[in-house]
Amino acid sequence: MITIPRRITAPGMVLFLLCLMYFITYVDRVNVGTAGPAIKAELGLSNIELGLVFSAFAYPYAVFQIVGGAMADKWGARRTLFICGLIWAAATVATGFVGGMLSLFLVRFALGFGEGATFPTATRAMQSWVASDQRGFAQGITHSFARFGNAVTPPLVVLMMAFVGWRGAFVVLGVLSFIWVAVWVLYYRDDPREHPGVTPEDLDRLAINTRKATGPRPAVPWSRLVPRMAPVTLTYFCYGWSLWLYLNWLPSFFKEGYGLDIKNSALFASGVFFAGVVGDTLGGVISDRILKKTGNLQKARRDVICVGMLGAAICLAGVFLTKELTLVALLLSAGFFFLELVIGPIWSVPMDIAPQFAGTASGLMNFGSAFAAIVSPLTFGLIVDMTGNWILPFAGSIGLLLLGAALAFRMHPERPFEVEPEAPPRILPAE
Repeated sequence: MITIPRRITAPGMVLFLLCLMYFITYVDRVNVGTAGPAIKAELGLSNIELGLVFSAFAYPYAVFQIVGGAMADKWGARRTLFICGLIWAAATVATGFVGGMLSLFLVRFALGFGEGATFPTATRAMQSWVASDQRGFAQGITHSFARFGNAVTPPLVVLMMAFVGWRGAFVVLGVLSFIWVAVWVLYYRDDPREHPGVTPEDLDRLAINTRKATGPRPAVPWSRLVPRMAPVTLTYFCYGWSLWLYLNWLPSFFKEGYGLDIKNSALFASGVFFAGVVGDTLGGVISDRILKKTGNLQKARRDVICVGMLGAAICLAGVFLTKELTLVALLLSAGFFFLELVIGPIWSVPMDIAPQFAGTASGLMNFGSAFAAIVSPLTFGLIVDMTGNWILPFAGSIGLLLLGAALAFRMHPERPFEVEPEAPPRILPAE
C-alpha cells in the first residue's frame, strides 16, 4: 500500500528539483531538433550539416561526463550544478542570436559543456538524498521528467515559434533555466544534515555517511574504477545510439519521411516521447520491486535492462515491415517505451557498484551515451543523404540493442567496488 506523505519532505523537494533539472536540460538539448527544419531553411544547411550541429552538443558533453562526475565527488552537487546551470542557460539564450552554422555549432558546443556534468552530479546528489531501496525509482522518475521534456518540447517549441519565432523560443527557455539555477543554489545542501528542513526520520532513511562533509575525500582510483565500469559504459553506448536517433531526428523523420507539416510532425514526435515517460518510471519501479522481493541486484538491474533492449529491438524491426504512418508511429512509441525501461536500473548500477564515487562512476557510464550522441546523429544524416531512406538508419539500432542485452550480463552490480585501504606505515627495525 502506498502512503501519501502529509508534508513535502526535504528529500522529496530535492528529488523534485532534480526532476525539474532533468526536464529543463532535455528541453534545452532537444529543442534544436524541433526547430531544426526552420533553422535548416533559414541558414541553408544540408542534412549532414544539420547532423553536425546536432552532434556539436555531444563532444564536450562526452568529456565532461567523466570530468564533471569527478568534480561533483570533489566539490559537491550544489556548486557543480550552479556552475553548469549558468553555462547551459547562457548557451540556450545565445542560440537565439546565431548568424550561421559556425555560431550555431559553437553555442551547441557550449550547451554540451554546461550540461555534461549534470546527470553524474545529480547521481552524486541522490547518493546522499535518496534511500538505497529507492534508487531505481529515483533514477526512473527523474529520467521520466527528461522524457516528459522530450514529449512537450515539439508542441511547446512550435507554439512559441508561432509567437516569437525559433530565435525567441530559445531565449525564453534559457531564462527559465536561469530561474532553476537560482532556486537550486538557495535550497540544496550537499550534506542533508546541514539542511534546516531535514528531520531525524529523514536522516534515518537516508543512511548518511558519517564522514564530515568538510573532511578529506578519497582520491578516485581511476586505474581500477575505469575497467570495473567498462561493461556498463559499453551497454549504455548501445542504449544511447537509439536514444539520440529518437531525440535529434524524430521530428524531421515525420516531416521529411512522411511529408507532414511541422505542427503534425511535432505532434507525432510528442506522442512517441510520451511513451518514454511511462517506460522510465515503470522501469525504475519494477527494478526496485524485484530487488525488494529477491534481494538480487543482478535480477533487479540486468533482467529489466535486457527486457527493455530486446523489446526495443523487436519493435524497431517491425518498422521495416510497414509504411503505414500510424503503425510506424505506434511501433516507434512501443520501441521507445521498451528502450526507456533501461534507464531506472542502469542508472542505479553506478550507485550499486561504487557508492563512494557515484558521480565519477555514473560519469564513466554516461560517457557511453554521450559518445553515441556524437556518432549516431551524424550517421543518421549521412545515411539519409546518401540513400534518401529515413528508415534504414534504424538497422544499426537493432544490432546494437541486441549487443547491449548481451553486454548487460557483464555488469555485475552485486559486486561492490572496494576502496583499497591505505598501506600501513613502514616501521624500520631499530639499529
